[in-house]
Amino acid sequence: MNLADAAAIPPTTEELEALFVNNPALSRIEGYLARFNPIRVMRMERMEIRHSAILAWLLDPTESHGLDDKFLKAFLGQALRGQSVPDTPTALDIVRADLRDTTIRREWQHIDIFIHSARNGWGFVVENKYDSRQHEGQLAKYFDRVQAGLGAEADQLKLGGIFLTLHDEEAADPRYAPINYEAICQLLSHFVRNEASRLTLEVRTFLQHYIEILEEEVGMSAERSEIEKLAKQLYRDHKKVLDFIMDHGSGSDFGIAAEELISPELGYLEVFEIDGQKFRLNKVDHNSISFLPEAWYNGFSKKQFYWRGCENWWAQYPLISWIQLWPNADGTSGQLAIYAEVGPLSEYEFRRDLIHAIQGAGEGLDKNRIKFQRMADQEGKRFSKFLKENFHEVKDIQDAEEIAAVIKKLLKRFQPEFEAVGAVLAGFRKYGYVQE
Repeated sequence: MNLADAAAIPPTTEELEALFVNNPALSRIEGYLARFNPIRVMRMERMEIRHSAILAWLLDPTESHGLDDKFLKAFLGQALRGQSVPDTPTALDIVRADLRDTTIRREWQHIDIFIHSARNGWGFVVENKYDSRQHEGQLAKYFDRVQAGLGAEADQLKLGGIFLTLHDEEAADPRYAPINYEAICQLLSHFVRNEASRLTLEVRTFLQHYIEILEEEVGMSAERSEIEKLAKQLYRDHKKVLDFIMDHGSGSDFGIAAEELISPELGYLEVFEIDGQKFRLNKVDHNSISFLPEAWYNGFSKKQFYWRGCENWWAQYPLISWIQLWPNADGTSGQLAIYAEVGPLSEYEFRRDLIHAIQGAGEGLDKNRIKFQRMADQEGKRFSKFLKENFHEVKDIQDAEEIAAVIKKLLKRFQPEFEAVGAVLAGFRKYGYVQE
């Protein structure tokens, strides 16, 4: 009997009962998936305009959150930290200022959020890119629109830009200071922990729901990582039943494309090969594939080490790469993106030196597509992406063949970066440990 024939045999009643009747692991996963989160229930977590609305509320000192101008100052201070843009305030200027007079306008002059402190003579254009990407000349136009909207008052205004992204995209206009949703998540977690006395129960509950959404989007959710490990074990224990269900159920077109490229029989850190490139599989789901390039796996040593701080993160290595599908608003087209990220290593010197080594590896390439966000190496940072020019358009996200072809293109495009990074990793093996 071949594998295809074996897979077609339905599971026995005993095998079905073992999975579905009083299975504590399955119950825990179901409980996690069924948690009530009003933002998710209303399907707002992918809607850029809703994130802008939440941020505008938090940034407004007069609003009902109870934080006065504290979140506003934290947001601007974090974005401007380490920046030196002529005719705009510095992070220290923000910390020392009284911003309680600030007005927040949303969708004014087609600007996502406009921050205006008349007392200080400051204005900030906030461009929010949660899913979409910037267009040529878009950022510069917003400065012109402020001039048109404020008239003579704009001549006395120190005007700056804030470029807020989910995917660490670099602003095309140097007048925009970058900040990402990981930083927003960290700031809000700080306020929920340390400013609880200022928050009503309703506000605190809402912020906890919002933090949960952001943690999952940026890969910071420890609970999600734990559930993913549990799900992997559940699959290993009930592989026959789950494979039968998946084979006879409906799958995503991304999943179909992934199966064309990667055998569904592969397990954790097993090798798959695409057009001569080798990778170690972490997992495949309905819209992403996560993996270690073979050069990274070998660089950190083929021996199974553990890395302090990464025990519950992705493949449990200091680095991870993944390809993810992002549908566009039209529901037909989309983008595939390839990411690489340094994880939440506990030892600061290790994380700092690893980031510096990766950055240096990119500088030796003909086309350097390795670039970290500023201050990625600062103490306390946990997640740092580093691939640029990492998106590719997909005309039809229901076309598995097109998706598979684009996956191949992305992997080929970044082969030099994968190899260059792998070449610097051997020097960091000393940080790994063997679990007793």
